[in-house]
Amino acid sequence: MRLGKNASKIKWIVCDINTFSPTRTYDIWHDRAAFHFLTQPKDIERYITLINSYVSSFFIIGTFSKNGPLKCSGLDIKQYTGQDLEELVIKNFNLVEYMNEDHITPFETVQNFTFAFFCRN
Repeated sequence: MRLGKNASKIKWIVCDINTFSPTRTYDIWHDRAAFHFLTQPKDIERYITLINSYVSSFFIIGTFSKNGPLKCSGLDIKQYTGQDLEELVIKNFNLVEYMNEDHITPFETVQNFTFAFFCRN
């Protein structure tokens, strides 16, 4: 890992976000490429409720952009712009910055992502 010894300072969570029940708040929530797999409105709303309830400072997300693929690993996904993400979390967070970036997969395909950085109000 690039973090070396600093990796032990991070609370790594690997779980199904649909069943995640936090027991504490988090200073930083970083999601790279999980949110776009939530395609049902109830699942998206639950995720946003988690963010609004359990993130005290920063929310960072990387999700497929409108120029990204329509599916990933054979699964349906949902695409987002920076503005789309801002509208979802506007209740408790301010958008600091967003950008789109091409990601080259191990299979040499290009997938366009929207990365957004939010700060708690």
